[in-house]
Amino acid sequence: MHPNSNEEILKEVEKAENQISDRIADNMETFGVSSTVGRVLGIIYMNRSPMTLDELAESTGMSKTRMSQVMRQMMALNIAEKEFVKGSRKEHYTVESNYIQTFISLFTTNWKEVVSRNITLERRLRDHITKLEQNLEDDPSPEIQEKISRLKQELDDWAAYYDWINRLVAFFESGEILKAVPVKSPESQDKKK
Repeated sequence: MHPNSNEEILKEVEKAENQISDRIADNMETFGVSSTVGRVLGIIYMNRSPMTLDELAESTGMSKTRMSQVMRQMMALNIAEKEFVKGSRKEHYTVESNYIQTFISLFTTNWKEVVSRNITLERRLRDHITKLEQNLEDDPSPEIQEKISRLKQELDDWAAYYDWINRLVAFFESGEILKAVPVKSPESQDKKK
Protein backbone atom coordinates (compact mmCIF):
# COMPACT_ATOMS: atom_id res chain seq x y z
CA MET A 1 0.00 0.00 0.00
CA HIS A 2 1.39 3.35 -1.04
CA PRO A 3 0.47 6.43 0.94
CA ASN A 4 -1.36 8.89 -1.26
CA SER A 5 -2.79 11.60 0.96
CA ASN A 6 -0.67 14.36 2.49
CA GLU A 7 -1.59 13.05 5.93
CA GLU A 8 -0.43 9.50 5.10
CA ILE A 9 2.79 10.79 3.53
CA LEU A 10 3.47 12.97 6.58
CA LYS A 11 3.00 9.93 8.86
CA GLU A 12 5.46 7.93 6.73
CA VAL A 13 8.03 10.74 6.85
CA GLU A 14 7.64 10.99 10.64
CA LYS A 15 8.05 7.21 10.88
CA ALA A 16 11.32 7.43 8.91
CA GLU A 17 12.52 10.31 11.13
CA ASN A 18 11.75 8.21 14.22
CA GLN A 19 13.76 5.33 12.76
CA ILE A 20 16.75 7.64 12.28
CA SER A 21 16.33 8.98 15.80
CA ASP A 22 16.14 5.43 17.20
CA ARG A 23 19.27 4.40 15.28
CA ILE A 24 21.16 7.42 16.66
CA ALA A 25 20.11 6.29 20.16
CA ASP A 26 21.33 2.74 19.48
CA ASN A 27 24.64 4.04 18.11
CA MET A 28 25.36 6.02 21.28
CA GLU A 29 25.93 2.79 23.18
CA THR A 30 28.96 2.21 20.95
CA PHE A 31 30.51 5.28 22.58
CA GLY A 32 29.60 4.18 26.08
CA VAL A 33 26.85 6.80 26.16
CA SER A 34 23.33 5.98 27.24
CA SER A 35 20.69 5.44 24.61
CA THR A 36 18.70 8.17 26.41
CA VAL A 37 21.35 10.71 25.37
CA GLY A 38 21.19 9.32 21.85
CA ARG A 39 17.43 9.49 21.79
CA VAL A 40 17.45 13.16 22.85
CA LEU A 41 20.23 13.90 20.36
CA GLY A 42 18.13 12.33 17.61
CA ILE A 43 14.99 14.20 18.60
CA ILE A 44 16.70 17.59 18.59
CA TYR A 45 18.60 16.76 15.42
CA MET A 46 15.46 15.70 13.54
CA ASN A 47 13.57 18.75 14.89
CA ARG A 48 16.22 20.88 13.13
CA SER A 49 15.73 23.77 15.53
CA PRO A 50 16.47 24.40 19.21
CA MET A 51 14.12 22.87 21.75
CA THR A 52 13.20 23.70 25.35
CA LEU A 53 13.30 21.26 28.24
CA ASP A 54 9.49 21.24 28.22
CA GLU A 55 9.40 20.28 24.54
CA LEU A 56 12.02 17.58 25.06
CA ALA A 57 10.25 16.21 28.12
CA GLU A 58 7.03 15.99 26.14
CA SER A 59 8.75 14.34 23.17
CA THR A 60 10.47 11.72 25.30
CA GLY A 61 7.93 11.20 28.07
CA MET A 62 10.62 12.02 30.65
CA SER A 63 10.34 14.50 33.47
CA LYS A 64 11.74 17.98 33.04
CA THR A 65 14.21 17.25 35.86
CA ARG A 66 15.50 14.14 34.10
CA MET A 67 15.68 16.04 30.83
CA SER A 68 17.79 18.72 32.52
CA GLN A 69 20.21 16.01 33.71
CA VAL A 70 20.43 14.53 30.21
CA MET A 71 21.13 17.95 28.70
CA ARG A 72 23.92 18.61 31.22
CA GLN A 73 25.43 15.26 30.29
CA MET A 74 25.17 16.09 26.58
CA MET A 75 26.84 19.47 27.10
CA ALA A 76 29.65 17.78 29.05
CA LEU A 77 30.12 15.48 26.03
CA ASN A 78 30.29 18.55 23.75
CA ILE A 79 27.36 17.38 21.63
CA ALA A 80 24.77 19.93 22.79
CA GLU A 81 24.70 23.55 23.81
CA LYS A 82 22.31 26.23 24.94
CA GLU A 83 21.13 28.57 22.26
CA PHE A 84 19.54 31.96 22.69
CA VAL A 85 16.12 32.27 21.09
CA LYS A 86 14.90 35.84 20.75
CA GLY A 87 11.63 36.52 22.51
CA SER A 88 11.81 33.46 24.77
CA ARG A 89 12.81 33.34 28.40
CA LYS A 90 13.20 29.58 28.36
CA GLU A 91 16.50 27.89 27.73
CA HIS A 92 16.72 26.26 24.34
CA TYR A 93 19.12 23.49 23.42
CA THR A 94 20.60 22.55 20.12
CA VAL A 95 22.89 19.74 19.02
CA GLU A 96 25.76 19.42 16.60
CA SER A 97 24.16 18.76 13.23
CA ASN A 98 27.31 17.30 11.68
CA TYR A 99 27.52 13.55 12.30
CA ILE A 100 31.29 13.53 11.93
CA GLN A 101 31.79 16.34 14.45
CA THR A 102 29.45 14.52 16.86
CA PHE A 103 31.58 11.39 16.45
CA ILE A 104 34.77 13.37 17.07
CA SER A 105 33.29 15.04 20.16
CA LEU A 106 32.11 11.75 21.64
CA PHE A 107 35.33 9.94 20.80
CA THR A 108 37.64 12.63 22.16
CA THR A 109 35.62 13.47 25.28
CA ASN A 110 35.41 9.82 26.36
CA TRP A 111 39.06 9.04 25.63
CA LYS A 112 40.36 12.21 27.34
CA GLU A 113 38.59 11.08 30.48
CA VAL A 114 40.04 7.56 30.21
CA VAL A 115 43.55 8.93 29.63
CA SER A 116 43.30 11.33 32.56
CA ARG A 117 42.17 8.60 34.98
CA ASN A 118 44.86 6.18 33.87
CA ILE A 119 47.71 8.70 33.88
CA THR A 120 46.74 9.62 37.44
CA LEU A 121 46.84 5.95 38.43
CA GLU A 122 50.18 5.44 36.66
CA ARG A 123 51.74 8.35 38.60
CA ARG A 124 50.34 7.05 41.88
CA LEU A 125 51.74 3.57 41.22
CA ARG A 126 55.18 4.96 40.26
CA ASP A 127 55.29 6.95 43.51
CA HIS A 128 54.30 3.84 45.43
CA ILE A 129 57.03 1.77 43.75
CA THR A 130 59.62 4.45 44.49
CA LYS A 131 58.65 4.37 48.16
CA LEU A 132 58.80 0.58 48.18
CA GLU A 133 62.29 0.66 46.64
CA GLN A 134 63.42 3.15 49.27
CA ASN A 135 62.25 0.74 51.98
CA LEU A 136 63.94 -2.29 50.45
CA GLU A 137 66.62 -4.03 52.36
CA ASP A 138 70.18 -3.62 51.09
CA ASP A 139 70.00 -6.94 49.34
CA PRO A 140 66.44 -7.56 48.08
CA SER A 141 65.59 -11.02 46.85
CA PRO A 142 65.82 -11.68 43.10
CA GLU A 143 62.08 -12.33 43.10
CA ILE A 144 61.33 -8.84 44.47
CA GLN A 145 63.79 -7.23 42.06
CA GLU A 146 62.21 -9.08 39.12
CA LYS A 147 58.64 -8.15 40.15
CA ILE A 148 59.54 -4.48 40.61
CA SER A 149 61.39 -4.46 37.29
CA ARG A 150 58.40 -6.03 35.48
CA LEU A 151 55.99 -3.60 37.14
CA LYS A 152 58.12 -0.61 36.07
CA GLN A 153 58.21 -1.95 32.51
CA GLU A 154 54.44 -2.40 32.57
CA LEU A 155 54.01 1.19 33.72
CA ASP A 156 56.36 2.40 30.95
CA ASP A 157 54.25 0.48 28.40
CA TRP A 158 51.09 1.85 29.99
CA ALA A 159 52.41 5.44 29.79
CA ALA A 160 53.39 4.96 26.12
CA TYR A 161 49.92 3.58 25.33
CA TYR A 162 48.07 6.47 26.94
CA ASP A 163 50.46 8.97 25.34
CA TRP A 164 49.54 7.42 21.98
CA ILE A 165 45.81 7.74 22.76
CA ASN A 166 46.36 11.35 23.82
CA ARG A 167 48.06 12.09 20.49
CA LEU A 168 45.27 10.28 18.64
CA VAL A 169 42.70 12.46 20.43
CA ALA A 170 44.68 15.57 19.43
CA PHE A 171 44.74 14.27 15.83
CA PHE A 172 40.94 14.07 15.88
CA GLU A 173 40.41 17.39 17.65
CA SER A 174 42.75 19.28 15.32
CA GLY A 175 40.78 18.10 12.30
CA GLU A 176 43.86 16.38 10.86
CA ILE A 177 41.87 13.15 10.82
CA LEU A 178 39.73 14.65 8.06
CA LYS A 179 42.82 15.12 5.89
CA ALA A 180 43.89 11.51 6.47
CA VAL A 181 40.36 10.15 6.03
CA PRO A 182 38.41 12.75 4.05
CA VAL A 183 34.65 12.86 4.08
CA LYS A 184 33.19 11.93 0.72
CA SER A 185 30.31 14.00 -0.53
CA PRO A 186 26.99 12.28 -1.18
CA GLU A 187 27.49 13.02 -4.89
CA SER A 188 30.75 11.03 -4.99
CA GLN A 189 29.01 8.15 -3.21
CA ASP A 190 26.24 8.14 -5.83
CA LYS A 191 28.80 7.86 -8.67
CA LYS A 192 30.13 4.60 -7.20
CA LYS A 193 26.71 2.92 -7.21
